[in-house]
Amino acid sequence: MTTAFIFPGQGSQAPGMGKTLADTYALAREVFEEVNDALGYNLTAVMWGEDAEKLNLTENTQPALMAVSVAVSRVLEKEGGFSLSDKGVYVAGHSLGEYSALTAVSALELKDTSTLLKLRGQAMQRAVPVGQGAMAAILGLNFDDVKAIVKDISTEKEVVQAANDNADGQVVISGHKAAVEKACAAASEKGAKRAVMLPVSAPFHCTLMAPAAKEMNDALSQTIIRPPSLPCIANVTAKAEDDPNVIRQLLVDQITGRVRWRESVGFMGDNGVTRAIELGSGKVLSGLVRRINKDIECLNAETPEDIERLLENL
Repeated sequence: MTTAFIFPGQGSQAPGMGKTLADTYALAREVFEEVNDALGYNLTAVMWGEDAEKLNLTENTQPALMAVSVAVSRVLEKEGGFSLSDKGVYVAGHSLGEYSALTAVSALELKDTSTLLKLRGQAMQRAVPVGQGAMAAILGLNFDDVKAIVKDISTEKEVVQAANDNADGQVVISGHKAAVEKACAAASEKGAKRAVMLPVSAPFHCTLMAPAAKEMNDALSQTIIRPPSLPCIANVTAKAEDDPNVIRQLLVDQITGRVRWRESVGFMGDNGVTRAIELGSGKVLSGLVRRINKDIECLNAETPEDIERLLENL
């Protein structure tokens, strides 16, 4: 089997994620403690509490999902006695998951990733006042159809763009709330099965995020990025990248750019990947990979039981 390790993004979070991992493995506890220290507050208390709204604040969600993914990857490596680069050929992550992927293959330091993702969440929230932006999932239309719809509706004052090309029949749009609502109505008229407004606090992955991209450019310019031990399939290019300077720029571009997940999985299949292993909270990406390429076997690991089962297959 030729393996790619994949790392989930926003929407995969759940209260309590990572708790059993920390209860079982000292190494996982070390990861969570390092993230807490880097952030300067107790993120795990947010993750393992009952206040889902606090966890869903993007400045908490982003480092929290990354912490779980990195904890899973490090425990997997230690328990299996191997590194990800021994078992895989690529890594990839969905949006913030790209930071998790790069940390798992040593391109970024965990403490740096923690502070970058906190800033990323804050900067995205600052970029557009709450209530002015929106995102929606268009289900049942392909990317080209959705792209044509938003092109007809988007104007300089009312922006709407295709933000996530997740899979055939699942495209997320982003922009000014009024424009997103118009695009949803147009998509329904064009035959979409559903057009669903998403419960998000900002319009991610569109040009309205330009102020956030500037903030991230400033922060990333001061961050050490090393060559990853496995190439990372970037959201922006849907191609494998391993040059630190290219990776740095693509992380900036990613803020306003489209998440090309369907094409990223296509790249995997075209380059011999036969198995995708999702490391972290939930199974969202595994489900998308199955929809995009049924020839790629999908596995996932989040809990100690998942890790034990996965080690039997590696």
